[in-house]
Formats: sequence, structure tokens, C-alpha cells
Amino acid sequence: MQRSLRTVQAKTERGIFLGKAIRVILFMAICVFSFSVVNASAFRVGDQGSEVAEIQGELASLGYDVSADGDFGPATAEAVKAFQEANGLDPDGLVGETTYSMLLGKSMPEISRGSNYISRRVVQSSMQYIGVPYVFGGTSPSGFDCSGYVQYVFAHAGIYLPRTADAQYEVGYPVSTEELVVGDLVFFSTYAYGPSHVGIYLGEGSFINASSSRGVAVDSLYSSYWGSCYIGARRVM
Repeated sequence: MQRSLRTVQAKTERGIFLGKAIRVILFMAICVFSFSVVNASAFRVGDQGSEVAEIQGELASLGYDVSADGDFGPATAEAVKAFQEANGLDPDGLVGETTYSMLLGKSMPEISRGSNYISRRVVQSSMQYIGVPYVFGGTSPSGFDCSGYVQYVFAHAGIYLPRTADAQYEVGYPVSTEELVVGDLVFFSTYAYGPSHVGIYLGEGSFINASSSRGVAVDSLYSSYWGSCYIGARRVM
């Protein structure tokens, strides 16, 4: 009888333990799923459109230094971070549901992940390597030169480009400065005549590149140096 009671008690304890374990696993799965959804449902660098322009317009009306041009670039991300810090939010630069509703006073719309999805992937990938040092001939995160960096970033988005800046200048089709969109390649004549340097346009007049002086960094297309040696852009997506 005592043995039967012990057996029943052991089975009960195992059942309680398994029940708790299942609840913990389910809770962790829900948390991971929720985290993924939150990250997916946020406006971020590389996004474009009227909804981005609305976010920028509201930030500008609050005194943040951003233009409502519909391109979510680095300047917009910095303005979002400043707004988040001022309102006790995690300053991640992403406009998720909480940031959106606090900024605009309404529910966040469903984000369209349409034709510019690849350009967003390119931009998001490019930003991961800020600070990587410049290495002549470098083609990996241990060190990049300008065209090696561009080739590496685009390859991770499934777009394969030639190795050198002058060869990349022959890919796609030319676009004017007024037509630039996020993900376009921007070219410069620096140490040699013709397209000897290349970067990736981020919007708002900014581009990211692997420069010999700073490594992978964000620069202004209209700075005195880069503006003077800019020769054109190509669209490859």
C-alpha cells in the first residue's frame, strides 16, 4: 500500500514538473515570437514612403533636425533615438508600435514589406560593419576596401557585383542626384581618374563607405570633400 502511494506520489510530482517545464517552454517561445514580431513591425533605416514622411514631419515639428523626405536614413534614426530618450523609451532608433503611438498619437499601421525589401536588407547589413578598418584589397569584416565592402554587403542580400569600383560603375543604370534612393551606389574620383571609390546611398544625403581614413563610416554626399569628387550613381536593384 505504501509502495503504491509512493508510486502515485512520484507520478504526480513528475506530472507537476513536466507541466511546469511545458509552461516555461511555451512562455519562452511566446517571448521569442513576440520579439521577432516587434522587430519585424518597425520602421527603420532603409524604409521609404509617405508613412516615413509623416514620422519625419512630426519629429521636425517637435524640433528635431530631420527633413520629411520619406527616406528613413541615419539622420531620421538619430532623431528617433533622441525622441525615445526624451520619453523614457529604449533608444534603438526603430519606430515600433510604442514609439509610433507616442509620437503620432495613433495606432501603428501594418508595414508594407514590398519592392524595397532588398534595399532595406542591403542598408541593414551595411550598418553592421561601421568601424571595421580599411584594408587595401580587403573583402571581409576583418578589413574592407571600398569596393570589397560594397561587394560583400550586396552579396549577403543575394546581389553579386564585380570586385572593383570601376567595374561596379558599369553595372545597372545611371541615376541623377535628384533620383537617388536608398541602396543606390554612389561613385567618386579620388586617388585615380574615373570611378575609383564607391559607397552605398542611405538617404537624406548620406552614404556609407569604407574610406582609407576612417574605415567603414557614414559620410555626407554634400561635404566639401565628397561633393567635390562625386561623379555619379548607379542603380543595381
